[in-house]
Amino acid sequence: MTTARRRVLRPTSPAVTDTRHQPRLVRVREQLAAERAALARWMTRLKRAFHAVEKQQVRIGRLERRLSQSE
Repeated sequence: MTTARRRVLRPTSPAVTDTRHQPRLVRVREQLAAERAALARWMTRLKRAFHAVEKQQVRIGRLERRLSQSE
Protein backbone atom coordinates (compact mmCIF):
# COMPACT_ATOMS: atom_id res chain seq x y z
CA MET A 1 0.00 0.00 0.00
CA THR A 2 1.37 3.41 -0.96
CA THR A 3 1.33 6.37 1.35
CA ALA A 4 0.91 9.95 0.32
CA ARG A 5 4.01 12.07 0.30
CA ARG A 6 4.27 14.38 3.28
CA ARG A 7 4.38 18.10 2.69
CA VAL A 8 6.90 20.12 4.61
CA LEU A 9 5.15 23.02 6.27
CA ARG A 10 7.32 26.09 6.42
CA PRO A 11 6.33 29.45 7.79
CA THR A 12 5.45 31.93 5.08
CA SER A 13 8.11 34.50 4.39
CA PRO A 14 7.27 37.98 5.64
CA ALA A 15 6.36 40.62 3.09
CA VAL A 16 8.85 43.15 1.80
CA THR A 17 7.96 45.32 4.79
CA ASP A 18 10.55 43.46 6.86
CA THR A 19 12.52 46.15 8.68
CA ARG A 20 15.87 44.53 7.92
CA HIS A 21 15.42 45.04 4.18
CA GLN A 22 14.23 48.65 4.27
CA PRO A 23 17.66 50.35 4.37
CA ARG A 24 18.90 48.12 1.58
CA LEU A 25 15.85 48.87 -0.56
CA VAL A 26 16.30 52.59 -0.02
CA ARG A 27 19.97 52.31 -0.99
CA VAL A 28 19.14 50.30 -4.12
CA ARG A 29 16.44 52.80 -5.15
CA GLU A 30 18.90 55.68 -4.73
CA GLN A 31 21.48 53.80 -6.78
CA LEU A 32 18.89 53.14 -9.48
CA ALA A 33 18.00 56.83 -9.64
CA ALA A 34 21.67 57.76 -9.92
CA GLU A 35 22.26 55.22 -12.69
CA ARG A 36 19.22 56.45 -14.62
CA ALA A 37 20.49 60.03 -14.39
CA ALA A 38 23.93 58.95 -15.63
CA LEU A 39 22.36 57.08 -18.52
CA ALA A 40 20.30 60.13 -19.46
CA ARG A 41 23.47 62.26 -19.55
CA TRP A 42 25.25 59.71 -21.73
CA MET A 43 22.27 59.41 -24.05
CA THR A 44 22.33 63.18 -24.56
CA ARG A 45 26.01 63.04 -25.48
CA LEU A 46 25.47 60.02 -27.70
CA LYS A 47 22.63 61.68 -29.61
CA ARG A 48 24.71 64.82 -30.12
CA ALA A 49 27.68 62.78 -31.36
CA PHE A 50 25.48 60.64 -33.59
CA HIS A 51 23.98 63.66 -35.32
CA ALA A 52 27.41 65.21 -35.77
CA VAL A 53 28.60 62.01 -37.48
CA GLU A 54 25.47 61.98 -39.65
CA LYS A 55 26.20 65.54 -40.79
CA GLN A 56 29.77 64.60 -41.66
CA GLN A 57 28.58 61.61 -43.68
CA VAL A 58 26.14 63.80 -45.62
CA ARG A 59 28.87 66.36 -46.36
CA ILE A 60 31.30 63.66 -47.48
CA GLY A 61 28.67 62.04 -49.69
CA ARG A 62 27.83 65.39 -51.26
CA LEU A 63 31.51 66.16 -51.94
CA GLU A 64 32.13 62.68 -53.38
CA ARG A 65 29.15 63.04 -55.73
CA ARG A 66 30.36 66.46 -56.83
CA LEU A 67 33.82 65.04 -57.55
CA SER A 68 32.46 62.04 -59.47
CA GLN A 69 30.23 64.30 -61.59
CA SER A 70 33.09 66.65 -62.48
CA GLU A 71 35.46 63.84 -63.46
